[in-house]
Amino acid sequence: MKTAEDRGQKTEDSGFVTAARQPLNESAAKPLNALSSVLCPLSSGLRGTLRHDVDMRRHVSWRAGGRVERMYQPADLDDLVSFLQALPADEPLLAVGLGSNLLVRDGGLRGTVLLLHGALGELRIEANGSVSPQGGGRGCEATEVATTTLYAQAGVPGAKLARFAALHDLSGAEFFAGIPGTVGGMLAMNAGCYGSETWDMTTRVQVLDRHGVLHERTAADYAIGYRRVALHKGQEEFFVGAWFRFSAGNGNASREAIKTLLNKRIASQPLNLPNAGSVFRNPPDDYAARLIESCGLKGRQVGGAQVSPKHANFIVNVGNATAADIENLINEVQAAVEKRTGIRLHPEVRIVGEAV
Repeated sequence: MKTAEDRGQKTEDSGFVTAARQPLNESAAKPLNALSSVLCPLSSGLRGTLRHDVDMRRHVSWRAGGRVERMYQPADLDDLVSFLQALPADEPLLAVGLGSNLLVRDGGLRGTVLLLHGALGELRIEANGSVSPQGGGRGCEATEVATTTLYAQAGVPGAKLARFAALHDLSGAEFFAGIPGTVGGMLAMNAGCYGSETWDMTTRVQVLDRHGVLHERTAADYAIGYRRVALHKGQEEFFVGAWFRFSAGNGNASREAIKTLLNKRIASQPLNLPNAGSVFRNPPDDYAARLIESCGLKGRQVGGAQVSPKHANFIVNVGNATAADIENLINEVQAAVEKRTGIRLHPEVRIVGEAV
């Protein structure tokens, strides 16, 4: 599972998209308060925050797109369990972390977004393995172990996971600092960069099914590939946590590696403008950015969306881009590269919702 650089998530969540693409203005559509009896925290005993008619531009890194009928931010994992147990089985759901690889079409989407960033943020260390004579990590009185497991919930950002591991003198988590997402999204698409991938470090995961039942699974339960993770059974589940195994290392060296990685990102990627990271997956034995640049597409613009002059596999919002601007530019780049090279690039970003 080794790749050269991070390339984002899968294109769409098919279970959500089917319902989300129903036009929001249909007379037969459910009114926004149709589920109030089970979605209202005051009446159901839920402790999270429920909002209606939410502008998703504030929750996706592209800062573009439509609205969602409802958004629920749970208070914690127990609250999320209760929420799903109370929810009608046919309610469309979409779990969102930082929204760093998500585009919501301008017509919006029906159903409920589960906002996990800022909610599922537990991060802890669990010592295990053989004892090493070097002594404990910073802030730890116990002796250091040869291998250590960290538990992180789905809303923990990759950069926080990397820094936490370095704080405890662990090696192997540094690459997470280069992934602009949270643990849930990284698990869902096997995110990676600079030669490492999320599932290389994952020992087991914690998932929540559509009925609010928690399960633990291992890699054997999934078909895992390059920026792709699929449950063999095919049922709807959400990643809510994971256990990662790292080896004993040197915290100072890890922090220096993180600093070097972040400096490399700053130098090579257009981080000063709203973007969703790399838009296309790398084709076998090549790079999407090289192919796009070879077609003379750097700087190509549709409305407020532009192929970044700094990194050809980034599409940036240079000012009030609509979701349609971004999607049309994605399609244009895809068609131009295929016409010139015969290679069809596949988007990694998830595109959901209804076009205007």
